[in-house]
Amino acid sequence: MTQISTVRKFRRYCLDCLRILYWAYFKPFTFKRWLREIHPDLTLYSNPFLLQAEFRRHPRLRRYADQVWWLSVFVPLLIMLLIAPIYSLSAGEPFNWQKSSLFFLGWLIGLVIARGGNEWLGKWFYWFFLFLGGVTVAGNVLSRLAPEMMEALPILNLFLSNWFQLVPVAVGVAVGVAGGVVVGVVVGVAGGVAGGVAGGVTGGVAVGVTGGVSVGVSGSVAIGIAFGIVLGMAGSVAGGVVFGVIGGVAGGVIFSASGGMVGGVAFGIAWILGVLRVYFWIPELLWMIGLSFLSRQGKEAQFLQYLPPRFDERIILPLPFMAQLIVAAYRDNPAASRQTIDYLIHSTNQQNVAAIAMTEIAVDSLSHCHTMGDILAISDQLAWIPSPPPLTVSMILEPSTVSMILVRFMLEISQSVRASDNATSSYRQYELLQSPITRLEQLRNTLAYSQNVQLATGFGHIVQKWLKILQTAQQTLAEQAKRSAEIPQVYIAGASLNPDDAKTRFKGRLDIFREIETLAFSAQPPILLLHGGRRTGKTSALKYLSQKVGSELIPLLIDLQGAATATTLKGLANYLAEEIIKAAKKSRNFDLPYPNPQQLSQEPFLTLQTWLEKLERIAPGKRFLLCLDEFERLSEVIATTNSRIPLNFFRHVLQHRRQWILLFSGSHTLDELEPYWSDYLINTRSLRVSYLQQPEAEELIVQPIADFPKIYESLTVSQIIQATRCQPYLVQLLCTVIVDHLNREKRQLATPDDVQTCIPIAIETGGMYFRELWTSLSEPEQDFLEDLITEETSYPPNKSTVRRLIRKEILEKTGDCYRFQVPLVERFITQVVTEG
Repeated sequence: MTQISTVRKFRRYCLDCLRILYWAYFKPFTFKRWLREIHPDLTLYSNPFLLQAEFRRHPRLRRYADQVWWLSVFVPLLIMLLIAPIYSLSAGEPFNWQKSSLFFLGWLIGLVIARGGNEWLGKWFYWFFLFLGGVTVAGNVLSRLAPEMMEALPILNLFLSNWFQLVPVAVGVAVGVAGGVVVGVVVGVAGGVAGGVAGGVTGGVAVGVTGGVSVGVSGSVAIGIAFGIVLGMAGSVAGGVVFGVIGGVAGGVIFSASGGMVGGVAFGIAWILGVLRVYFWIPELLWMIGLSFLSRQGKEAQFLQYLPPRFDERIILPLPFMAQLIVAAYRDNPAASRQTIDYLIHSTNQQNVAAIAMTEIAVDSLSHCHTMGDILAISDQLAWIPSPPPLTVSMILEPSTVSMILVRFMLEISQSVRASDNATSSYRQYELLQSPITRLEQLRNTLAYSQNVQLATGFGHIVQKWLKILQTAQQTLAEQAKRSAEIPQVYIAGASLNPDDAKTRFKGRLDIFREIETLAFSAQPPILLLHGGRRTGKTSALKYLSQKVGSELIPLLIDLQGAATATTLKGLANYLAEEIIKAAKKSRNFDLPYPNPQQLSQEPFLTLQTWLEKLERIAPGKRFLLCLDEFERLSEVIATTNSRIPLNFFRHVLQHRRQWILLFSGSHTLDELEPYWSDYLINTRSLRVSYLQQPEAEELIVQPIADFPKIYESLTVSQIIQATRCQPYLVQLLCTVIVDHLNREKRQLATPDDVQTCIPIAIETGGMYFRELWTSLSEPEQDFLEDLITEETSYPPNKSTVRRLIRKEILEKTGDCYRFQVPLVERFITQVVTEG
């Protein structure tokens, strides 16, 4: 029984050794994960005996180290014994056992040194013998190219004639030490086969094969082929294919000089073929062709487990039909295809095949969408497909990457359609469906100018089909909305109005637009300061600016709230450049170049100055209106960086860039900012954004969009105007509440009583706005308003406090009295005072 158990253990030990050998040659990624399980510091290129101090605590590590050593000892010897008779029979000359034995002796010495775990001693032996070997090769080359020089150096001749007899021993020691020690150093010398050389195993095995065979044979051709095959494959692992090919050319030249032209050519060709792993690729190619033929009978998924990458994780040359087989299998067995793609991505070097398969699967699925329900479901079906890499300005994209970007775009369209489908009313569904339709139309126009005909036709067909489906659905929703008794909720109370979504909901401000345009084209444009209270429509006006001014002016809206996250001047400059490029594209479809990244990182704002000058030359007939929204945030950047360089930059732009006009937008005037601002914002023209004109507010109420139903009595409109004082946000807020109120009661007409009913609801709904307004006031300002409400005002009041409240549009003076400008604000503050 004990004897049987011992035999089983020995057999298992041998099988484990063979598995290590197989993994080292064909499954390096699996091998790498397995080594990390054994020890976190163990890599493909490390000598396990350097960790022998941990052998007692890690028995698997000791077992692996022993297996590596025995493989390094016996595999080269076995291969040498196998190759020797074959060579003797085929070459017609005897195998040189003497040199092979000398090499193997040195090889064993090197392995013993490596097993000792003395890293310093191993490296000393390695570099010493490598140096002597280099001298030998150089002397051999010199003797062939310049024999007269060698005759003039008798000492070198004597050294080479004696040293050459010991070359096999020296080389054996060098590569034995290296193969068992740090394969990271020796991979370029020895390496291994199958693109996956691992540590002491493959370093030892590969060089043992090379030394045992090539040193034993006589003749430069045989030596070149032997070294070229094994070391060429090693080169592909050590430095990649490009390095390997270069190494093959260089090695061929050296070998030609030292061993003859035929040997040199043989070495170079064999090396390059080894780098490309042609010796394995040919049978793998035939295998793949066979799988493709068999899969045509159906049940493609059952053949996925037999793909060549399942057995060889490092295939350099492309194999046909793999992506097509995965795509065909996906139709019947998506799980098997997804598992295969995941394996190719994480356990092989076939990521490109996986990308092609994913793209073709996605395109095939997108093209099979025939109904609105199919479009809704596709985002879930293809949610497993990863996002492509982000686009950069200078990025040259592969066709597969472009296709994947378009796939993700279509999936985003599907998600937008789902948002529309989840809307609470037919009109809201109709409205939300417009965004994906617009984006698809833009994509269709972009594809029309694509130079990739296959891409344009393939995706163009899908885009056109989706457009037809969505447009038909939108027409159906429009008809349903008209038949519905529900009033469409079209008012937008909250965020700034975006032209793409809000359309005609933006009303008024024509006086501001005309003044901006006039000042921008004046001989010496001033700095424009657009200021006003919170939610008075400053940002909305800037977003609509490109639609309200002439095409000679290019508005560039920059949100400085995002810039406030910058902690360095480089970060701020980079943010400004990116936002300027985006804004030019959005406002005028104008493509601007990106500033030099290297210069931008070294001298950020000097580079921006040069860049602005370059943009002027690109558009000589244009003027750029740089709109800095929430400009007060620059104070935070100045405090963080402890530098006023950004303000110096803007002042330089004002004084020296004639085609650039600066517009600062915020809720503060200059006298409310830190004193240093006045030193930079010289020659400033203030533009105040306040209440809408009454006709503009009435238009916003009764006709926010075209064909809006008539739901207000004339007195109702007057009450809304009176309650909001034509403040645009409050008008939108109160109208939103009124529409919701009418829909709940299933009525079509709003009366003055409805306004009074909805005012408390509007104050509660817009509570954040009112609370922000209250907390923005100073304590003296709050105290004065409390006294005003409780009629405990002491006269004469503090004039500076009253002036600030009037400027903030909280109060106004009527005769000798003060009153609130906006009744809704008065009602909120009264509520705060009485409850507080």
